[in-house]
This record gives sequence, C-alpha cells and structure tokens, in this order.
Amino acid sequence: MDIGIIGHGRIGKLLSNYLSRDFDVYVYDKSKSQIDQKNTRYQFSTLDEICNKRIILPLVPISDFEETIETIKTKINKNAIVIDACSVKEFPIKIMLQKLPKSVSIIGSHPMFGPDSVKDTLFGAKIVLCKTRINDHLFNDIKNYLQNYGVRVIETSAENHDREISQSLVLTHFIGRSLVEFESHDLMIDTKGYRRLMKILETVINDSWQLFEDMNKYNQFAKSTRNDFLTAMNNISKKLDQ
Repeated sequence: MDIGIIGHGRIGKLLSNYLSRDFDVYVYDKSKSQIDQKNTRYQFSTLDEICNKRIILPLVPISDFEETIETIKTKINKNAIVIDACSVKEFPIKIMLQKLPKSVSIIGSHPMFGPDSVKDTLFGAKIVLCKTRINDHLFNDIKNYLQNYGVRVIETSAENHDREISQSLVLTHFIGRSLVEFESHDLMIDTKGYRRLMKILETVINDSWQLFEDMNKYNQFAKSTRNDFLTAMNNISKKLDQ
C-alpha cells in the first residue's frame, strides 16, 4: 500500500523513515526540492500524486492545516484514508469532517513521540488514535500494525485528548519555555531535581516556537490550564511571603 505524506518537517522526516520500511512512501513539501531525495528510502513527489495515494498523512503545522485540507479536498482519492498527526485533535478533525468528501476515511492521531525520543525504536512509544470516520476493519488493521511494532495505542475522543494534553504536553512546554526565558543553564552545584528541570528545557528547545504557539492557540483547554498553573504558583509565592 502506498503512503503519501504532505510535509517534511521533523515529524514528517521521522514517520517517512519508519514507514518506508514497510510501504512505498511518497513525500511532498512545498519548500523542498528534488535534491532532498539523496540517501533516503522514500521518494519526493508532486501534491497531485500524493493525493492519489491510499493513505495520506498531512503532517503540516496546525496553523497551516486548514489551508492544506482545503487545497487537497478536490484532488484526493475518493477511497483515501487521511490521518493527521497534530498535537491538538478537535480542530483538525473538525476541519477534515467539514471539508473532505464523505467517502474519505478519517482518523485523528497524535504520536506521543518525536525524533529525540525514538531515534532507534518505536517499542514502548505511545500514539493516540481518535476513530472518526472509518470502518472497523481498516481501523483495526492500522491499530494492529502499530501494535506489532510495540507501539502503545490509546483510543480516546478528540475532546478528552485536548483536555489531557493541555496538562501533559502544553504545560510541559510552557514550563520549558519559561526556563528558557529565565535563562536557566547547567550549574556545577546542582541537584538531581534541577537536572530533571534541564531535561524539560532540552525537550522543548528543539521544537519550533510555531508549534508551541499553535498548540496553545488551537487547544481550547490550553489557556485555562496555563492560568490555573500560574494561580497555583502565585499562591505558593504568597504563602512564602507571609
């Protein structure tokens, strides 16, 4: 089965490399040229060719997602399976349901890993799947494929994903970006706890500011989570000042 990938950023490169072990993978990126084909197991292609593939992964920034779906909606194979990988789920699923033909199958996904955490193996990594518009047989085939690689599949709703991820991911990035702004750095006199804080900083600095901004803008729970966290910090600070 051929897989078409739109977007060759960090997650696009990662998934292209893994999926090309089992599938013929074709990649389109509006900012990439054919010279990028050197030393890869997958092929660069045109957007029209990508839209003819059976499985299509639009791996673009969240802020570019609606425009991308709008562009491909009239080009897409009517029997395609479209699987996004955004770090929010309500927004992209809503866009896909609104704009893609009803014959197109849809799954919302969020790989809970990246290039820094799965350099050698996917075993033990997590992925969230939101079964949106797809028959049970196809969905189970995709789920079984992932589980055969040792990936832990978590099935949930888009709303529940966004609620929980506003704490587990968005809040982690918020703390990490705050450490960057605070100019935290390695110290000779440190503790294991401080070194763990530095690990949080390392987690976020390789990701773009755009990703951080998008995951806050398009997740309806992000702002309230940030505010609750800041309130908690202020409460602790006030107790110390008493």
